[in-house]
Amino acid sequence: MSVPRIRLLLLIALVMVVAVAFPVQGAEFSIGAVAGYNGGPAVKVSGRVSDFAQGFPLAVEAAMGYTSRDPGDPLEARRIFINDNTNGTPESKGWVWNARLDFLYKVRMLGLQDVSVFVGPRYSMFTGDFVYVGGNEDFEVTSNQWGIGLGAKASFPMGKKFSFTVEAGFDYFFSSTLYGHDTSYSPDGVTINGNHDYTYKDADTAINQPRFIPAVMLGISFGL
Repeated sequence: MSVPRIRLLLLIALVMVVAVAFPVQGAEFSIGAVAGYNGGPAVKVSGRVSDFAQGFPLAVEAAMGYTSRDPGDPLEARRIFINDNTNGTPESKGWVWNARLDFLYKVRMLGLQDVSVFVGPRYSMFTGDFVYVGGNEDFEVTSNQWGIGLGAKASFPMGKKFSFTVEAGFDYFFSSTLYGHDTSYSPDGVTINGNHDYTYKDADTAINQPRFIPAVMLGISFGL
């Protein structure tokens, strides 16, 4: 992972820690961890605060997640970002680090006692790693994307502090520049060191960066 990405994740983590370490009078805090599907096998940790301002009806939740993801077509990736070689056995893996901030509003739904709908911004950091065994080529394709997500979350008490949580929703991420090797393709048509006459559309088709991502997650939350 690149240094700028590590710094961003550390900054988000610091904000979450500060929010928990310096509680607001009368506010309610909880932390949680969930796992499930979010465009691939995924895990997420979060911190939530509610009732932190008199009369404000929304809770706020900050979260960081990791998803294992199919990175796309390795043969097309090599043609578009490097060269037309076909030697070597292609192997690939992909992952996404994402940060999110949600605003939650409690509703009555299906007769359940603790259900909230949520909406908020997203920031996704995608990496696709392509290796061609025997072909002496190994490179990554990356992109950073802003997005927006919405969904619903239900909590079921398991005692005084713990709750079982279920959440479902979807995220949508906007088009962003794809970087690979010394080549990049941008949605505005700008290409740097492109191979042949390939365009951003070709690169976006070959690389499986996040776009429309459904999510179903299960986990545990703990009230502080």
